[in-house]
Amino acid sequence: MVRLMPFPTARPHDPAIDAWLDARPEPLATLARTWFARLRACGDDVCELMHDGQATACVGDAAFAYVAVYSRHVSVGFYAGSELPDPAGLLEGTGRFMRHVKLRPDAPVDEAALEALVATAYATIRDAALADDS
Repeated sequence: MVRLMPFPTARPHDPAIDAWLDARPEPLATLARTWFARLRACGDDVCELMHDGQATACVGDAAFAYVAVYSRHVSVGFYAGSELPDPAGLLEGTGRFMRHVKLRPDAPVDEAALEALVATAYATIRDAALADDS
């Protein structure tokens, strides 16, 4: 069963995220912008907020993914990451629920595999939220 992490203050567009992204150093900012844009593009029901210093994307108010910027890498994290199929082996972490993918400016990433994780994370939380509402 997928655990939902609700954020009632999530909204369709949070300008604080754009300001946060603009304040990140290059080339990490470009990576973070690219992948947060992909989270935003998952569906019309995507809302967002800053949470714990991370740009967080939600289906309605249920978090499905985040982007975080560190000193040498960007993480794209998934709230139900332990539930996601990961045939390319991109996911890292051993937490009970969450997993992340580390992106480094000087290292290639399997974009198709990461896109699949994003789409599956979105669908997983969307379906769990719909089931929770019924």
